[in-house]
Amino acid sequence: MNVLNLIRWKNLLMIALVQLLIKYAFLEPFGVNFGLTTLQILILILATICIAAAGNVINDIYDVETDFVNKPDNKIIGKSISEKTAYNFFIALNVIGVCLGYYLSQSVGRSAFFSIFVIISALLYVYASYLKQTFLIGNIIVSALVALSIIVVGIFELLPVITTENRQTLFTFFKIILDYALFAFIINLIREIAKDIEDIDGDYKAGMRTLPIVIGRERAGNILFVLTLIPLFAVSYYIINSLYKNQIAVIYFLVFIIAPLLYISIKSFSAKTKKEYHHISNVLKLVMLFGMFSLLLYKYN
Repeated sequence: MNVLNLIRWKNLLMIALVQLLIKYAFLEPFGVNFGLTTLQILILILATICIAAAGNVINDIYDVETDFVNKPDNKIIGKSISEKTAYNFFIALNVIGVCLGYYLSQSVGRSAFFSIFVIISALLYVYASYLKQTFLIGNIIVSALVALSIIVVGIFELLPVITTENRQTLFTFFKIILDYALFAFIINLIREIAKDIEDIDGDYKAGMRTLPIVIGRERAGNILFVLTLIPLFAVSYYIINSLYKNQIAVIYFLVFIIAPLLYISIKSFSAKTKKEYHHISNVLKLVMLFGMFSLLLYKYN
């Protein structure tokens, strides 16, 4: 169980679920000839979660000092698992993920796609070792990597089979995938800032320069509130312009996306304590999950 918690198995499960939804709930029902077989999509998922798991491990290795303050009860490295063992996990998971990425890239005839896995692996290490301590850059990078875990399905599914005849159709599918990736980016960026405010005490002692440390907790909280309005208004606009004819989709988005986003905005406006920001972070994760589940609605829209 300690190993599963170290690699953040719940987050990895969410990544796998989202990639499966894009393949089988969004793309497959339309009957278009896509690039990946069942085996290949499973290899893509395994490669993605191995690299993401390695990123979680190296992140915990570099967070040993801050976790003494921020999460003393949930500390794993140095308590249940040694740092050396954690490094071995990090290396093994990266090697497996990158090798699977290489095999998949070769199997779809796009060897250049292999660089995606190498870049993601490298960025996760640089994020944990350096960028996480910097002002906003680390938040943006890790949020971009979350978005990329969605985009990569579109890259492997659509680009290898694109032709002059199907270009417009596949471009439409890819644009929708990009919209979901943008949604994931924004939600995760907001969540990262909420977590930085939650962890300000430990991060300050470790000498980090996160947003709340640089500008203060109160100002960071104000920025968090303003940022929560962006997805709220964006999704509302999307409902009005694209989903208004589909009653089921409208109800789903109002109940599972708009309502929680409105709740988060209200909570972030008044939040003061570590517990409140932790709660906001958890609700944001649910919003992202429900947002991805909306892919199931496309075949009815």
